[in-house]
Amino acid sequence: MNNNKIFTKTAVARAVTLLLSGTVVLPLYAQEAQETKATETAPVEVIAVFGVRSSLQQAAEIKRNSMGVVDAISAEDIGKFPDTNLAESLQRISGVSISRTNGEGSEVTVRGFGADNNMVTLNGRTMPAANTYAAGSGADGTSRGGSSRAFDFSNLASESISGVEVYKTGKANIATGGIGATLNIKTNRPLENPAGAASIGVKAAHDTTNRTGDDITPELSGIFSHVTADDKFGVSVSASHQQRDSGYTGATVNDWQVGYWDDLSSPGRLWNNPNTEVTNAPAQGQLYTRPNDIRYAFSNSERERDNAQLTLQFRPTEKFTATGDYTFAENNIVEHRGEITNWVQTGNNIKEVEFDNNIVKTPTYIKEEYASTVDEGYEQQWREQTNTLKSVGVNFEYLVSDDLTLEFDAHDSKMHSRGTGPRNSGELAVGLGAPIVESREWFWGADLPTYLNVYNDAAPGKGANANGLVDAGDVGSSIARIRNASQESDIQQFKLDAKYALDDGHFDFGVEIRNMESRTLQTAGNNIALGNWNVGNPGEFGNLIQPFDLPGEFDDYKTLPGGYGFIADPRALYTAALGLYPGIPTASETTYSADNLVKEDTMAAYFQVALAGEIGKMPFDVLTGLRYEETESESSSLVSRTFFRWEDNNDIVAYADSTTPAQPFGAKNSYDYLLPSLDFTLHLSDDVISRFSFSKTIARAGLGSLGVSASNFGGGGGSTLLGAQPTANASNPGLLPLESSNYDLSLEWYYDNGSYMSAGLFQKDVVNFIGSRQVDQPLLGILDVTGGPRAIAAAQAVRDAGFPLDDTYLYAMMVFTEYRNHPDMIAKFGANPQFTGTPEQIDFLANNAGFDLIANPDDPEMVFRTSTPDNNRAAKIHGAELAIQHFFGETGFGVQANYTLVRGDIGFNVAADPGQSQFALLGLSDTANLIGIYEKDGWTARVAWNWRDKYLAEVNKGGSNNPRFEEAYWQLDTNVSYDVNEQLTVSIEALNLTGENSRSHARNEAMLWYLTDLGARYQVGMRYQF
Repeated sequence: MNNNKIFTKTAVARAVTLLLSGTVVLPLYAQEAQETKATETAPVEVIAVFGVRSSLQQAAEIKRNSMGVVDAISAEDIGKFPDTNLAESLQRISGVSISRTNGEGSEVTVRGFGADNNMVTLNGRTMPAANTYAAGSGADGTSRGGSSRAFDFSNLASESISGVEVYKTGKANIATGGIGATLNIKTNRPLENPAGAASIGVKAAHDTTNRTGDDITPELSGIFSHVTADDKFGVSVSASHQQRDSGYTGATVNDWQVGYWDDLSSPGRLWNNPNTEVTNAPAQGQLYTRPNDIRYAFSNSERERDNAQLTLQFRPTEKFTATGDYTFAENNIVEHRGEITNWVQTGNNIKEVEFDNNIVKTPTYIKEEYASTVDEGYEQQWREQTNTLKSVGVNFEYLVSDDLTLEFDAHDSKMHSRGTGPRNSGELAVGLGAPIVESREWFWGADLPTYLNVYNDAAPGKGANANGLVDAGDVGSSIARIRNASQESDIQQFKLDAKYALDDGHFDFGVEIRNMESRTLQTAGNNIALGNWNVGNPGEFGNLIQPFDLPGEFDDYKTLPGGYGFIADPRALYTAALGLYPGIPTASETTYSADNLVKEDTMAAYFQVALAGEIGKMPFDVLTGLRYEETESESSSLVSRTFFRWEDNNDIVAYADSTTPAQPFGAKNSYDYLLPSLDFTLHLSDDVISRFSFSKTIARAGLGSLGVSASNFGGGGGSTLLGAQPTANASNPGLLPLESSNYDLSLEWYYDNGSYMSAGLFQKDVVNFIGSRQVDQPLLGILDVTGGPRAIAAAQAVRDAGFPLDDTYLYAMMVFTEYRNHPDMIAKFGANPQFTGTPEQIDFLANNAGFDLIANPDDPEMVFRTSTPDNNRAAKIHGAELAIQHFFGETGFGVQANYTLVRGDIGFNVAADPGQSQFALLGLSDTANLIGIYEKDGWTARVAWNWRDKYLAEVNKGGSNNPRFEEAYWQLDTNVSYDVNEQLTVSIEALNLTGENSRSHARNEAMLWYLTDLGARYQVGMRYQF
């Protein structure tokens, strides 16, 4: 219902459009557009358009006639959207780029600002976000522990969406939270389509990466919209069900240790064997790096996504409209992941190392030989996750008079992300290994590092089956973990808006109350000793373990011959372990290592005025406004007592103490902001328009930074006595929002019907960026077993015995001293055991179950290098956006192209001291889109190429404060459909047609973080409109 005055295309009309549309918003079109509104709430002109060309032409017309650039096109054929994933559609807008999980669009970055700094709304309502996965295990790049504000678009199917709007600058009547952009997802309103409609769609999908699931999976969607004959009551119902079975093959490195090259025998060196043959060695004092390992990985996953929405509208009179709606979205994910892990050693095992010529010298070749055999790891992980969104809302619109309209809107929306796996887990992991590796060689020169192992399953004392084969008889358990994490967010929002029409514009004002509450839980995921680190019982699982040629699964990368792998169901393995190792936990801990609650209560008021006039003979429109917001926040955490256990030379592991009740901590904060905005449009000629916009916007700190607890305790990979540095992270509940002053300037030329060229410049001056400061401090009374009197005495004993002092000998000597009279020690070495330092004794001391070290009261407090977030940074981001849309007469062909350039003034220094954290701008990258379109004689075709340049995705990763750079990525998608008749359309589409892969690295490209070997996806479908 249009409750505003209907204007002609005058300056007044453009001013109305200015107010009700938005500032800088680039067009996202639906495949076929319905009657389109040129403003947020009421159309200036109603134009019925059909087909992709008409949709794009109307997008250009709305862009031309609006204040700023706005998309307000909805799908005319209900249930039809350009892409099956909303994020995939959004990336075609200039300035918008996306991140992918398992090849599917997940989160959006706008003008360099990541998902945490973009606000997502559903029909203008702020949506909650919650996103955990694999309990934040850190095993690969997909795991998450929660505490995010980032909305995950993969939870929503596109079939129930009628349009998406992207607002790139602030307006007084838009809720805060999006410095990059506010993205408004629109769903169907039945009274906006009085004719009613009904359609059903069916697709058959095939993912070429699928290994174990169904090769063909179904996608079903349907929508029904009906309006009564008197146009007073309308109902719309939509639902969709999608299944996807997929997989990937990948590689990852757990961490890269970076240090300074110095004396070969220095105990603080990453490699400290003076007998190692080093080729192209770093210069004295030069930075160099050592990988912790290389892990090949496979993943087999199943995703099931269900969406539904019910909308009821009642219009008893022309002056009053009531709307009620309910939205449901649920995404269930099941994944079986496994690895082959080969760890890089230190000390006398290192025989040869060759370095490259990077600024941070990186090994291209490593050779290790062992006095006895060591293990190769085959950990198996089972992950299950469910994300559920529920939103209920009401809206009342009342035309008080011809000039005044009131609108009240309220909603209560909840998002819950939690692990739903076996034994109360988000991830159940069972470590496997085979202690049969005699020597290793690594080759790090290519995109995928490779390795060559020499195997021996007949080494004495290792327990392998000595049959000359690498098989399940050589494989036993080590450590298991059962982890879980959840995040539940709830937003209640109430808005009252008023619009008053003036002779040459209008005046708007309103108030808003928004309450947000988000709780994050995470279990400790303590290590559960099975066969322990030495893989004490090879062959224990029998035929539960099957051979699997994981190196052979890489399609686009070469591996070396002779590699082995195994696959097993972690659920079955752990069930078997319950019988083999009595007393191990049957489910995840009930003690949480993290229990954080953040509450934010926000009150806001705004006004804005739209006016129109002329400068000389050039018409102009102006919209200016002011928004005031004040927020009171409260953070609370329950913190469990934490202690460290020294389990092997470089394994110092933090554990949560379940015997001691968690202690509550809390803090409060408050802040307020006055946020102005100004939009100015000048019509230089009938076809050329210039625009200027200024606004101030804010984006709140990530929820994970607002707690009052410490987390991510790291033992430092060795003893503090020999220079290792334990680490931890601490939150800061007093953080303020980021504050940005935004400037936009653009020029647009509409040279033909639906064809235009545009160029824009933007700059964002941001203060209160969240950097990090480091403090060396004790935390929570945690004591240091690796640097106390026992460690000092053991170090002297190692020297006196004539052995090199490193963590291997230090740990062995401490264990020997502590457990000298233990029955296992006497059984192994006699009634009066002596420390001999033989490989057999060292191995026994390191891996015998129960020979672990914990702190006692004589030990000092452990001093952690604690990283805490702080509002101590400011930065400037600037860039340009170029776009063209052109149709070639009546040929049916058209083209869209855009390029976005984004730059910032603070990057990451790869040559910086690895002991110092860095602040750098994340997500800055150039992006480009090229889309070819054809529509004629019932045929519609689209070929879309999307490219994103290399960008910095993470800083201060791992123990050496490394960066993570995502490498440049491009993808080619196609879609072809044919209208069999007016009701039936058949289609075929391909995503990632050329099977492009993703890769990320640290300080240089040789320092691999993650590599994922992906493939194409195909869908064949039909849609019938009744």
